[in-house]
Amino acid sequence: MKVVKFGGSSLASGPAVANALKIITSDPERQIVVTSAPGKRHAGDIKVTDLLIRYANQIIGGENASATVEEIFQRYVEIGHYFGVEEGNISHLRDILLSLPNGNYPNNEYLMAAFKAHGECLNAQLIAIILNEQGVKARFVDPKAAGLTVTGSPNNASIAPESYQALENFEYEPDEKLIFPGFYGYTLAGHIATFSRGGSDITGAILARGFHADLYENFTDVDAIFSANPAVVDHPLPIQTMTYREMRELSYAGFSVFHDEALIPAIQGQIPINVKNTQHPEKRGTMIVPEKHFKPEHIMTGIASSKHFAALYLHKYLINKEVGFTLRILNILSKYGLSYEHMPTGIDDLTIIFDKNKLSDEIIDSVCDDIQTEINPDHLEWINDYAIIMIVGEGMKNHIGVMRDIATPVAAQGISLRMVNQGSSEISIMIGTTTEDADRAVKAIYDYFFKR
Repeated sequence: MKVVKFGGSSLASGPAVANALKIITSDPERQIVVTSAPGKRHAGDIKVTDLLIRYANQIIGGENASATVEEIFQRYVEIGHYFGVEEGNISHLRDILLSLPNGNYPNNEYLMAAFKAHGECLNAQLIAIILNEQGVKARFVDPKAAGLTVTGSPNNASIAPESYQALENFEYEPDEKLIFPGFYGYTLAGHIATFSRGGSDITGAILARGFHADLYENFTDVDAIFSANPAVVDHPLPIQTMTYREMRELSYAGFSVFHDEALIPAIQGQIPINVKNTQHPEKRGTMIVPEKHFKPEHIMTGIASSKHFAALYLHKYLINKEVGFTLRILNILSKYGLSYEHMPTGIDDLTIIFDKNKLSDEIIDSVCDDIQTEINPDHLEWINDYAIIMIVGEGMKNHIGVMRDIATPVAAQGISLRMVNQGSSEISIMIGTTTEDADRAVKAIYDYFFKR
C-alpha cells in the first residue's frame, strides 16, 4: 500500500487536479491520499491558505468577510465545474466556511489555526466527491475520526505518539481510497492545531508510518531533487537515490522540496519516500531511503546554502580555562527565549550563529549588552552578514581529502571561510561565508566535485 501526497500547486486548478486523479487511479496501491490546499494557478494568484488567513484576520478585526468567503468558495466551485460537479453538490463547503467564525476557540491563535486548516479540509472533501462521481470508491477522512491527536501550540503542533496506534486500528475497505486533509490534527481538548510550514508533508509521513505503507510518494512540481539549487547552478544533476540523513542535512541548509521536520515520522517508520512530479509521473524522481545497504554513487550527494544567519563573535583570553563560561552565555540566551544554531569555539574565541528569522534588533541589542556586562569580553562583534553552506554525501566518510577538495575551489575564487565544521556522522561538512560569497562558493564546489 502507498501513501500519496499532493502539494498545493498540484491541486490548484481543474486541470491540475485531473493530473492528480489520474495518478491516484492508475495504481490500486495508491490508497491513502493526502491533500494540500489549492495553491497558485498563475503568477500573481493567491493561495487559498492566504485567503483563509485574510478571512481569519477580518473576523478578528470585526470586519465584513462575505467577499472573502465567496472568493474562497469559488476556488472550489471552479475545480468542481471542471469535472462537471454541480455547485449544489458542494454548497455545504460554503456552509462550512460561513460557520467558522462561530467556532469555540480558546484564543485567536486557535481561531487562526482552524481557519487555515480548512484549505486542506475542503479540498479533501471536494476530491472525494469528484472521485465518487467518477465511479471510484473514495472516502473523506477527518483527522479526528482517524485519531490524529496533536500537542504543542495551535500553529506549531506535534503528533502525539498514540496517534500511530489509532491509525493502525483504523478500519477501511481494501478497494477504497481514503482522502485525508494534510496540515492539521486535533488537540486532546478537541481543537484544530496545524503543523508548521510544510505541514501536509508531515501529515503524509505520519500516515505512511501509521498505516505501515510500503512507499510514501510525495508529488510536487519538480522532476527530482537536484544536487544543487538550479537558480545557483546551471542544470545540476538530479539525485536518483539519497538517504534520510542526507535529506535532513540538506533540508536544514535550504533544500526547499521538504521541510526538514517532515521526514521524521517516515524515518521512524523506515518508510521509503519517492519525490515525483505531478506533471511527469512517469519519471523516476528521487528515492529517499534508509542508510542500511545504501551505496553512494558520488562522493558528494548535494550542496545547499542558506543566507538567513547572523553571528555573535567574542574574544577573551583563556576562556577555555574558565569554568561555566558557556553556561553563563546560555543563561543569557535562555533569558530571551533564544536558541542558537551552532557555536564553534577556540581557546580564546567563541562564535554563536543564529537564525536571523528568530531575531529582532531589540533582542540583538539586549543580548549583546548582557554579554558585555556578564562576560566582559576583550572584543565583541555582531556579524549580520553570514551564510552557511552544507556539503553532504554518504560517500564522504570513506573518502580521504574531502576537506581539501572543498577548500581548493573556494580558495581559487578568493573566498574566505569564516567557519568549518564537520558533523560526527562524517557525511556533512558545514562552512560559513559572507552572503555575497555564498553562491560563488556553491558553484565552485559543485563544479569541482561533479564537472571535473
